[in-house]
Amino acid sequence: MNVDRVADYLRSGLPSMLSPILFLAILVSICLYAISVGRSDERWVAATCLVASFGSLLLLSPTSARYSSVEGGVLMVDIVTLAIFVTVALRSDRYWPLWISGLQLTTTTAHLLKALDTNLMPVAYAAAGRFWGYPILLILAIGTYRSRVRAHHMMTS
Repeated sequence: MNVDRVADYLRSGLPSMLSPILFLAILVSICLYAISVGRSDERWVAATCLVASFGSLLLLSPTSARYSSVEGGVLMVDIVTLAIFVTVALRSDRYWPLWISGLQLTTTTAHLLKALDTNLMPVAYAAAGRFWGYPILLILAIGTYRSRVRAHHMMTS
């Protein structure tokens, strides 16, 4: 893995509405929490979030061309992520995976918007594709917490 590419990516950001380092800390913390105490729904979504985030890192265009055209590698990651989230949502007996699937659909749609309008500003394209990572992680954390509380109440009653 090219160290300069990783450094460029961290500077330009994962979902960089906040510091990329802060996003990585939130991502890893929530995903480890979901993997360690969650049910299969939470574990699948957490593992998918981790793999998708780091997969996107590896597939982004070089900094000079980033988001100036459709990010094909990231699009593929987003499509696979959407498929996994929808599969989890269809099999789950909870509602939170539906919300995550809808937000991932919004993220994936950003690529379509860039393909339809090549003049779409790179910063708008990047923001549309990155922003929803935060609410997805928040919903995963809440879903994991509620699942844990529900399981505790079932064992004590």
